[in-house]
Amino acid sequence: MEGPGAATAQLSPRTVEEVFRDFKCRRAGIVKALTTDVGEFYEQCDPEKENLCLYGLPNEDWEVNLPAEEVPPELPEPALGINFARDGMKEKDWLSLVAVHSDAWLLAVAFYFGARFGFDKADRKRLFTMVNDLPSVFEIVTGSVKKQAMEKSAVSNNSIHKPKSSSRGRGSEPGKYSKMLPKDEDEGLDEEDDEEHGDTMCGACGESYASDEFWICCDICEKWFHGKCVKITPARAEHIKHYKCPACSNKRMRP
Repeated sequence: MEGPGAATAQLSPRTVEEVFRDFKCRRAGIVKALTTDVGEFYEQCDPEKENLCLYGLPNEDWEVNLPAEEVPPELPEPALGINFARDGMKEKDWLSLVAVHSDAWLLAVAFYFGARFGFDKADRKRLFTMVNDLPSVFEIVTGSVKKQAMEKSAVSNNSIHKPKSSSRGRGSEPGKYSKMLPKDEDEGLDEEDDEEHGDTMCGACGESYASDEFWICCDICEKWFHGKCVKITPARAEHIKHYKCPACSNKRMRP
């Protein structure tokens, strides 16, 4: 049986930009597994099965699968046997552990490509800088990205309606969602708005706030999400009194 890494070998990235793009896509898949798809991920990590690994894929999806059979593998392999610890730990701690190992794997894959295609010192430094500018999977899963943003906001100049420090939205109705203003009303404020909310990160994909996107806040964990990441539209948000993100919804469903 070929592991997921072998299937992507023919599409190996060769430039710093391509390696970083591959990193971002794999990272997005893993973040999705540990946040918006956490219920499905939890179920697939059955401790009764053999050693399983979590793979982030270049198409921004994820897969739980057995490790590659070839030795050495085509790509570095993720942590082995993540399913065995599932029932022996609190879910939050288990997900954090998987996140830490996933961060290590993502770096390993990126710098494997760098070594394979002869990146020099300047290329490696540029790649690391690009990677380091993104929050880690662990920071997203544990919510420490939001905590850091709140700490920054506490020492910044006084500003109002910041998503990172409040569960209130920017829309006409407070407490539910962040709603885009029409361009003709808000065009002159876009740049100021981006600066004001720039530290806010999506709890699903980890990307930074942008004024031209719809956001919604979970009333349980108070994390903010792109509407597209959690499949909520502005129209649908109008009818939601208390929004629960997929991770919080799945926690309530499981005993």
